[in-house]
Amino acid sequence: MTQASVKQRLPAEARRRAVLDTACRVFSRSSYRGATTAEIARAAGISEPILYRHFGSKRDLYLACLDAAWDEFRAAAERAIEKDPDRCLGAVADQYMAARQPIRLVDLWIQGLTEAEDEVIAAKLRAQVREVRDFFADLIRAGQKRGIVHGDRDAKAEAWIFIAGGLLATMDGRLGGVLAGDLARVRAARRAWMLADAGDA
Repeated sequence: MTQASVKQRLPAEARRRAVLDTACRVFSRSSYRGATTAEIARAAGISEPILYRHFGSKRDLYLACLDAAWDEFRAAAERAIEKDPDRCLGAVADQYMAARQPIRLVDLWIQGLTEAEDEVIAAKLRAQVREVRDFFADLIRAGQKRGIVHGDRDAKAEAWIFIAGGLLATMDGRLGGVLAGDLARVRAARRAWMLADAGDA
């Protein structure tokens, strides 16, 4: 049985997920404008007509990628917090640093910025960034209730700063070491500011 025939036998939902995963990789390493549906279809091992059966347009596919990348990021963040609840946001950051892999969601955000004139994409990005902010603000508030995070820190403001750190780290990875040795210092300063007992951070 050939690889092509195996792919043809995939159930529709499994094929849709495989196309979506491929599209996320292609978009995040290229750009919304630079990636083509033909390129994505080839990478997924399908034809363009099959791709369009699952996603009506390239924009629909990109928007679905944003949702999938956020689901992936949130699930990983929740696992990190569950595994190391006393570290709060530090557990989330540590997971991605240890994995040494780009954060697909942030890559898609950066690529999507060039499409801000498309109001549908811009509205999706605005809504999703705020949803991510709310997720992290809730984690900070939960840490404050447990006495892990300083109670006088502004959870929403700190969530924005955490997101900004992810964007900066992604820039650092893409541009080859903008931060040089400063990333560890930034993280240490943030831990000292956020955690009630930073000595154990």
